[in-house]
Amino acid sequence: MSQFIHVTAPDGHVLQCWHQRAETAPRGAVVVLQEIFGVNTHIRALCQRLAAAGYDAYAPALFDRLQRGFACGYGAEEVSVALKFLPQLDWDAMVRDTLATAAVARQPGGPVAAMGFCLGASVAYLAAQRADALSAVVGYYGGHIAQHLDSPPRCPTILHYGESDHTIPMQNVERIRAARPECEVHVYAAGHGFNCDERAAFEPASAALAWQRSMQWLDTHLR
Repeated sequence: MSQFIHVTAPDGHVLQCWHQRAETAPRGAVVVLQEIFGVNTHIRALCQRLAAAGYDAYAPALFDRLQRGFACGYGAEEVSVALKFLPQLDWDAMVRDTLATAAVARQPGGPVAAMGFCLGASVAYLAAQRADALSAVVGYYGGHIAQHLDSPPRCPTILHYGESDHTIPMQNVERIRAARPECEVHVYAAGHGFNCDERAAFEPASAALAWQRSMQWLDTHLR
């Protein structure tokens, strides 16, 4: 079963959140954090994959503060529209919305992880730095993480990067490795967005290996 629900942040903001119920008795919950393209078909497909693996999945609409219900694909014109949101981003607000979603996901009583992609990976990392609400973090190509290495995440964190990512220099990935050795960092023969099968950058072998590692991470830390 899947549907939009509503989540209320501490400041009273009400955001939409895509909720996909686990197909079996849930092993825990995963907050799935979007790219700049909103809670689109790719993010919903990831929720479905997690539900099939036994996790309740929650995908908060992090851009609802800017444009309610925004979601788009990966065509050139759509990318141009999505990029216009970048100067308006309120990282603290996205973290608040993430933690509010984690609180809803925890209501049945099980552990909660965050799995983020691009923008969402950085939000997941920041949320794990600021609160003890998460039991694990999985991040794919989070470009903002290298600017926030002053303190460790408060939960086990695994990060995936593509070695030919045109938006994230490998020196930034090496900075993360050096400054935050408690994080597990993997680099793949791929570019930015390699996990998304709706993008030209999709790299099936790297995506499969990263997903396998991500599922093992959740299995280990959501107990």
